[in-house]
Amino acid sequence: MAELNEQQNHLAQVLQQQQTLVQEINDLNSQVESKKQMALKLQGVAEYLDQIGIKLPEPETSPTSEEGDTEVVEPEVQTPAVVTE
Repeated sequence: MAELNEQQNHLAQVLQQQQTLVQEINDLNSQVESKKQMALKLQGVAEYLDQIGIKLPEPETSPTSEEGDTEVVEPEVQTPAVVTE
């Protein structure tokens, strides 16, 4: 009879863990849905601002070197000479 009680305790623990995981999954799904809605709203705001002409400044394309002037040296590749007879 002691063995049956041990198995019943194990079953109770398993069921409790399952319920806990199901609740955590439901909470995470709720968070995902909320974040999806927020992302869609932010996308709408960004599209609206774009339509009314609000733009971000273009990033500078000129390379700026904070490390000083450094020269990049490409390694020299030697091709074998072809001998024709």
